[in-house]
Amino acid sequence: MKSATRSANSPFFSAAEFAAIPPVGGVSKRGFDVLAASLALVFLSPLFLMLMALVKFSDGGSIFYGHRRIGHNGKSFRCLKFRTMRPDGDRILQDYLKANPAAYEEWRATRKLQDDPRVTVVGSVLRKLSLDELPQLVNIVRGEMSMVGPRPVVEDELELYDSAAVYYLQSRPGLTGLWQISGRNDVSYATRIAFDTQYVQNWSLLKDFSIVVRTIPAVCLSRGSY
Repeated sequence: MKSATRSANSPFFSAAEFAAIPPVGGVSKRGFDVLAASLALVFLSPLFLMLMALVKFSDGGSIFYGHRRIGHNGKSFRCLKFRTMRPDGDRILQDYLKANPAAYEEWRATRKLQDDPRVTVVGSVLRKLSLDELPQLVNIVRGEMSMVGPRPVVEDELELYDSAAVYYLQSRPGLTGLWQISGRNDVSYATRIAFDTQYVQNWSLLKDFSIVVRTIPAVCLSRGSY
């Protein structure tokens, strides 16, 4: 993979050393992830069932959506979400960006659109409250993600990290992180990269716990989410 190879050849590590780097946080972080995600899945199971029904009966389409993302050491995985977009979303996006230069610039700068034409009515509510991301608790149990870390990116986005990609690739992508509690889409992509780098360089289990706690009011207030 181009991005992972380039990061592995960075001045920080040799290719062999990079491939052997365990995820940041080691056993203690993994133990926290499994415990927290398992408890959340049990506690939130009634909410899961309700959201599954809402997504299914809104338009009869699939309930879940798995998008290919880049994980620890460049290994790809399917990041799970409740489906929030129309099935023909890719075509809708391309047509919309071609017809709207301002939207194209917004997409190019942030990889997000505040007024995304692909999003369904139910999906807009799930996104606003970050409920669409709850299925990623399954990714955490499977070892593909962590409760806290950089948000998972696609390969094209990892190119934007440049030399900072080495820090992203040292961690498992997170369900939440510094970006989520610091404004999310209200901050620039460069700031997001800086948050991810800072997180990996200064990781501690206490900081993970603090970020999880601070995520709750950030989600409830929908800060920077759309």
